[in-house]
Amino acid sequence: MNKKLFIIIVLSFFVRLISLNQTLWLDEATTAQVARHLSFLQIVTQFSPFDFHPPTFYLLEKFWGSIFGFSEISLRMPSVIFSLATGFVIYKIVRKFESSKVSIVAAVLFLFNPLIIYYSQEARMYMMTTFLLTTGLYYFFNYSSSDKSRITDIELQKYKRSSLMMMNLFFGLAFLTFYGSAFLIATIFLYILIKKQYKSFFICIFSAFAYFLVVSPLLYHQLLNSRSALAEVKNWTAVLGKAYLKNLLLIPIKFSIGRIDFYPKWLYYGIAGSWTTFVFISTFLFGAEPKKTLLKYLFIFPLVLGFLVSFVTPLLQYFRFIYLIPIMAILLAIQTVGSAQSTPRRWALVLGFATFSFIYLLFPQFHREDWKNLVKSLPQREPVYMVLSSSDPVKYYDDSLKLHNLENLKNADTRQLIVIPYTADIHGIDYRATLAEKRYSLVKEKAFNQLLVEYWKKN
Repeated sequence: MNKKLFIIIVLSFFVRLISLNQTLWLDEATTAQVARHLSFLQIVTQFSPFDFHPPTFYLLEKFWGSIFGFSEISLRMPSVIFSLATGFVIYKIVRKFESSKVSIVAAVLFLFNPLIIYYSQEARMYMMTTFLLTTGLYYFFNYSSSDKSRITDIELQKYKRSSLMMMNLFFGLAFLTFYGSAFLIATIFLYILIKKQYKSFFICIFSAFAYFLVVSPLLYHQLLNSRSALAEVKNWTAVLGKAYLKNLLLIPIKFSIGRIDFYPKWLYYGIAGSWTTFVFISTFLFGAEPKKTLLKYLFIFPLVLGFLVSFVTPLLQYFRFIYLIPIMAILLAIQTVGSAQSTPRRWALVLGFATFSFIYLLFPQFHREDWKNLVKSLPQREPVYMVLSSSDPVKYYDDSLKLHNLENLKNADTRQLIVIPYTADIHGIDYRATLAEKRYSLVKEKAFNQLLVEYWKKN
């Protein structure tokens, strides 16, 4: 391994250890509960039919947790490792057609991207997907840009065939980890078709069909159950991400500035808008060489597909497309290395990404929901009401705590009770109107970083 790359990856690892033990939020807690309490078979047969994702990441977390435990740090460590491994693969991709300097810059721009830093600390499938798709891209570039001058035609055909097989293997694993991988996979298959490489295209389609057959029985049940969930949960489609212009514009903003958000909003929009404009001008404005054109196509077309599909099935959320950030990092590196004029732009990008990353890491108000301290604050004797389908974080931190369904507040008869209104608005539960009818008054509120606990007393 290149010595500079090794130092960068080691540094990136230690950066990712900062605040790695912050509280699990809802989806991470669900991952933890599934991996901790269900067997491998139960994950596939009992949990996955009611989830929106394939079971691969949950099975990995089950295996990992069985060895290293189910603490916050342990559950997040696979994502840390996948993010570092992706940085290495990016270096290998760029090294195929650019200098070592460009390759190092691409790895740095990926490893210190603020949104990548955030999701490399999350016990969800997105960094695993990013690694698998980026590795598939590595084999795609092996297949599409083989150096014919150094090997015979027979050796070249063998090399291209093996690269195509490895590409389909990693793309298949990515699809079995996250269905949203299909947008980038379809983009590459279309490119192979446009290039009139029909035999390779049919091999890709056959491979994709085989993976689809593997997961189709599960996917069928997931689609049926998701329709029921969308019908039952009043505002669920808004959370999933409809094909709105706002959701589309959030993608470049979050790709550039990460998950941080602050007040006053005019200042946030000014900083986020200016920085995003600079990042994406640097990404797309310069150069029309074939490799740059291909990279721009690989970045833009999956977003177009995702936007169009979101008119039918809402999924237009920026985190579902973070597997495109490696392509953005490669483009930025190519655009900002090679001339004296581009050096200030390159340093501005590196320092900007690092700054936003450390703002997230070092300031707790930008961290995840603080369920750990919320659960510690709850008294044992008073009844606690919340949406039970959103209660995995509470169960993760205190499995003995008895919870009541927020929808059953009309049956409450105690003098005092506690409400955790988390996701009540998504489910369309007007719990305050119910409590007012039963002559309860709000006497106290406690805030825990994006969370609220309400204490009610009967008049």
